[in-house]
Amino acid sequence: MAGLYIHIPFCKSRCIYCDFYSTTGNESLHDRYTEALRKELEMRKDFLHDDVIGTAYIGGGTPSTLSPHHLMQLAALVPPTVREFTVECNPDDVTSDMARTLQDIGVNRISMGAQTFSDARLSMLKRRHNSQQIRDAVRILRQHGFTNISIDLIYGFPGETVEEWEHDIDEALALNTEHLSAYSLMYEEGTQLTRMANSGEIVRLDDDTCCKMYDTLVNKLTIAGYEHYEISNFARPGYHSQHNSSYWNGTEYIGIGAAAHSYNTVSRQWNVNDVRQYIESIERGVVPMERELLDDITRYNDMVTTALRTAVGIDLDTLEPRFRDYAIANARRNISAGLLQITDRHMRLTRKGMFVNNEVMSDLIWA
Repeated sequence: MAGLYIHIPFCKSRCIYCDFYSTTGNESLHDRYTEALRKELEMRKDFLHDDVIGTAYIGGGTPSTLSPHHLMQLAALVPPTVREFTVECNPDDVTSDMARTLQDIGVNRISMGAQTFSDARLSMLKRRHNSQQIRDAVRILRQHGFTNISIDLIYGFPGETVEEWEHDIDEALALNTEHLSAYSLMYEEGTQLTRMANSGEIVRLDDDTCCKMYDTLVNKLTIAGYEHYEISNFARPGYHSQHNSSYWNGTEYIGIGAAAHSYNTVSRQWNVNDVRQYIESIERGVVPMERELLDDITRYNDMVTTALRTAVGIDLDTLEPRFRDYAIANARRNISAGLLQITDRHMRLTRKGMFVNNEVMSDLIWA
């Protein structure tokens, strides 16, 4: 079953580390944007080869800043075949009214950007919420019947200690959410965070400490009963993110909205990352996108950078002989270094390899 992704590029404020396409102060565009999403989905109804959509994900940006009216309009785009319907929320947006609206429109999974339980670090990131609002949001969602909640955490802040990171993990575990994602703080080009680092205003945390933090994360969540099913993702049994898994296992998905990406095994497409240009183009009846046709080498490279992220890894028997031989030959150095392993005809990252996954994957890419 295919996936549907709906991108909401609106935010009340901009976090200093974010490099996703979003915009602030454009509430007047919400009506036109939601109508443009409906039109785009209709215009692209033949994009997917598998026309049965099994998962839907509304991400951003900050979808929880939308009004109940706009959320209901988006829910109308989600077909009845969907079994997992996720909406991203900011903790401070989660009220009883918001939770009731999400229940009413059929949402059955919430992904919430907690990031950290340190109010000082939340302030440094320019997040709008505080640590108590994370706890309050989970409580409100539980009161309204949500049984599939995911929270995101970030580690590797300037000056952060392993002990402080352990405290964040413990706070997250106390909430007993079904899913948890954790990412090392990234210094993306063009973000305020990177400018602060380059100017010397902050000092990046060293790799050794970040590696210890990742080890701590895996140890504590595994002991707590979470399955480590992807480099940065952990879930209670039965609660893997079905939608995000489609990105890693080669399932088709269609993304609508400004800057949204799509994939149908034949091509990869991405929309313009400008909300006004997107709306105006859709209103003229033209999807403002670029497309890349995929050949066998591109598909192999895509598989290396997606399947290898998962605990399942790369099924070597599904590869053409030339790609299988190439992967095995180029894996030898990383196998010797303890970064890769081959068991049951599957090539997988070791825990040590997961922390340096980009370097390992680059060795397997068909040059």
